[in-house]
Parts: sequence; C-alpha cells; structure tokens
Amino acid sequence: MKDSQKPAKSVTATDRTSEGFTDEERAAMKERAQELRASARRGSRADKAAEDEVAVLAKIAEMQESDRAMAERLHAVIKASAPDLAPKLWYGMPAYAKDGKVVCFFQSAQKFNARYATFGFSDKANLDEGAMWPTSYALKELTADDEARIGALVQKAVN
Repeated sequence: MKDSQKPAKSVTATDRTSEGFTDEERAAMKERAQELRASARRGSRADKAAEDEVAVLAKIAEMQESDRAMAERLHAVIKASAPDLAPKLWYGMPAYAKDGKVVCFFQSAQKFNARYATFGFSDKANLDEGAMWPTSYALKELTADDEARIGALVQKAVN
C-alpha cells in the first residue's frame, strides 16, 4: 500500500505566489549584511566609531538634495542633543546607537521611493508613554521647531 502514496511536493521559492521583498528591501538587507561584515573586520572601538561616522557622512552626501539637507541637520541635532550616541549605518541609512544598539535612525525618501523621509526610533528608545506612542515621523522638511522637538525626543530616548 505504501507504494501507492505520492511523495510530498516540496515548495520552492518559484512556487510561492506572494511578491516577497521589493528590490529596495533586498538591497537594504544586502547593505546591512555588508555593514555587519565590515564591523567585524575593524580593529579598536575608537577606529570603529571614527569609521562609522565617516560612513554615515558619506551616505548622507550621496542622498538627493532635500533628503541630504534633512539628514545633515538631523545629524547635527542628534550629535548636539545626545553626544553619547554613536553614528553608524543601519540598513544603509544613518542611525545612532547607544552601547551598540540603534536608538534612532533616518530613512531617506529615495531609499524606498517614498513620498517622504522618515525619522524613527527603535524599541531601545525610552519613549514609552502609556500604552501607545509614536515611533517614527514623516519628514518633508525640517523647521527650527521640528529640530527642537527631535532634539528633545532624542534626549528622552537615551535617558
């Protein structure tokens, strides 16, 4: 009787009907893998920090003008508000970490062909307020009031 049973059909990636990850998402994952490999090859902690900041500034310089201007301002605001946060690349975008854990990040609109850039916080950020609170913000431009608000949020996130 066992001879009449059909073997189970294996499911391959080509059999799936879902779309999966976009090209942009796959590129971000590849960038993250490269970041992790590069981090593992580096020497001292001071060397890593200096190289990470150079990499962040280089990534910002590659952005389109509107995103670049916001990323530059955010970098300055974050460095002034929380000097203990270390700049690093995270999925190919600028991020800021405490003790190696990303606290906040910037995602350009260009990265995923979105209509706005995003400034967000990871679950390591201490922003808890009751049962619900925002973890990311859409950015089309930055005003002085926005910068002050972001600076206060970053300070709260690291305390």
